[in-house]
Parts: sequence; structure tokens; C-alpha cells
Amino acid sequence: LFASFYPRSLDWHLLLEQMGLAEKRDAYFAKLSGGQKQRVFIALALVNVPDLVFLDELTTGLDPQARRAMWDQVRFIRERGTTVYLTTHFMEEAERLCDRVAIVDHGQLVALDAPQNLISSLGAENRVVFEAEGRLDVESLRAVPGVGRVERIGERVVVYGQKDGLVSSVVNALEAGGVRFENLRTEQPTLEDVFLALTGKEMRS
Repeated sequence: LFASFYPRSLDWHLLLEQMGLAEKRDAYFAKLSGGQKQRVFIALALVNVPDLVFLDELTTGLDPQARRAMWDQVRFIRERGTTVYLTTHFMEEAERLCDRVAIVDHGQLVALDAPQNLISSLGAENRVVFEAEGRLDVESLRAVPGVGRVERIGERVVVYGQKDGLVSSVVNALEAGGVRFENLRTEQPTLEDVFLALTGKEMRS
């Protein structure tokens, strides 16, 4: 039906197949899952072979599995040569899918660049996160070259710093102090860090 509205349209049978909806072609819309409904909306947006498509809050309300399936669909649209204008509150989504990201705060454009450029411009610190058992001399960690600050909440410890080799320096300090630790991992600055730095951390009403 929708394909008949346009002088140029895709083969809707093929489009349903590409969207993973071929088996649902005769199903009522109300009977579809949230992710399937979103894929129907994408199919309707693509059926007339547009050069530009707007996707607004595409994955809101979807579970992680359905969200990642929708990301694959967005990548599929891009591979077809269609320009995608995506609005989202999920910074991970913007970081993974977008060539350029615009951050808007109170109606004002506060940043516009490639995701990695925005992250690099922040100058944010890397993080070494681990769980420490028993006594931990936080001051000795703060004295490690390259460490900016240290936070501890219960057994969880976060060490911030920008020096190359931060992980090995922290591990050496822990071992030298006889500290037992586990679940050590590193965390890199993300687009969410950029968003919070530019817009503030206060709750919005």
C-alpha cells in the first residue's frame, strides 16, 4: 500500500526480508513487539528510496538486544547511501552510529564534530577501576606519577589519570603495598563524558 504512493519505490518484499519482517507480513501491527514495530517504521521510511531519513529516538523503550538489532538496521541504511539524521539521548548510540554529533543544550548548539574528536577535545582522564579487599593506602596511589585523583566507595576504587602506562603503574603500586585486588579494568573517556562536561551533571526538570 505505502509503496504505491510513490513513483519510485523499493521492492517491499525484499525490504521486509532485509528488515527481518518477512514472517510477519500478514501479522497485525498491534501484535508486533516493540522492536518489530520500529523496524516497520524504518521500512516505511525507506520504501520511497529517500536521500535523507530522520530517525527520532529510535531505540527508546527497547531492551538491549532489540536496541542493538536496530543499530544494525541504521548501519544498513547508511550502507545504502542514505543520509541518516538521528536524534537520541543515548550517548553510546550516537558514538557508535554517527559520523558527526551535534550536542544541544537548552536549545543551543554547544558542540558539533566527529565523536572521537569531541572525546579527544575533552582531555578527559582514563580510569582504572578495581575492587580492593581490606586496607588500601589511597594516598600512596595518589602519589603514583600520572595519577590525577582517586575515589573509593566501599570496595570499589577508581583511579583517574592521563599518563601512558597508567594501568601498569597502578598495578605495581598495589602489589608493592600488598593490596589484594580483583576485577581490574580500564575505562576510556566516552561521548557521555563530553555531554556531561558541556551540559552539566544537574538533574533537569
